[in-house]
Amino acid sequence: MDFLKPETVLDLKNIRQALIRMEDTIVFNLIERAKFPRQSSIYQAGAFAIPNFEGSFVDWILKEEEIVHAKVRRYESPDEVPFYPDDLPKPILPSIAYPPLLYPDPNKINVNDKIKEFYTHDIIPKLCREGEQAENLGSSSLCDVECLRSLSRRIHFGRFVAEAKFQSEQDRMIALIKARDAKGLDESITNAAVEKQVLARLKRKAETYGLDPSSSAADAAARRVDADTVVEMYKNWVIPLTKVVEVEYLLHRLDGLDL
Repeated sequence: MDFLKPETVLDLKNIRQALIRMEDTIVFNLIERAKFPRQSSIYQAGAFAIPNFEGSFVDWILKEEEIVHAKVRRYESPDEVPFYPDDLPKPILPSIAYPPLLYPDPNKINVNDKIKEFYTHDIIPKLCREGEQAENLGSSSLCDVECLRSLSRRIHFGRFVAEAKFQSEQDRMIALIKARDAKGLDESITNAAVEKQVLARLKRKAETYGLDPSSSAADAAARRVDADTVVEMYKNWVIPLTKVVEVEYLLHRLDGLDL
């Protein structure tokens, strides 16, 4: 997707293909994390002595990586929403003049705290076996960071979906926005049939990618990730939070405009 060409970014067909590719990334990241035990200590604030930092080990790695990535302008890209937006340095590389794609200040819509909460408290206990492996604390945490990033990008991509739908149905959307009708906006962006297709496709991917090709499909022990856990994550968290992002975006879509 070329963020320098708004006509391609806000094409619903292109957005749909981008979301499908993100499914692959998320599933593979979960497979990588599932090979390690839960490692409960890495999510506990203060469990590790980290100078000048009071959060968890995963929080620290996530923040430190965002600082590095910010220096190479990762968070200037319209599809990236940082977990620590107030702690990022200016890029070393020159800025890119992206055309206005989203309005008016899309990065104010940030549900990363909710993503981190459901991932840590709901997904990890179901995804990973119980236990601690001191030698893999760092590896587990790095996998967590990749999972969190891919989930964040997928969920916040709802802003592009919302903008594309706004442009395709402006009169209807403007009326709902002016009425502050969050329920009506939610209903307007919900397509139960498409959501059902997403969940079915995701289950096939998790079952296929999570099985070693040399193993039998009937060998449950050979599965590297529980497909039902992946599907439940999308059903209970990813899809609902994406719609929260879309509705919140639309409610602020007319801010600063004289309409």
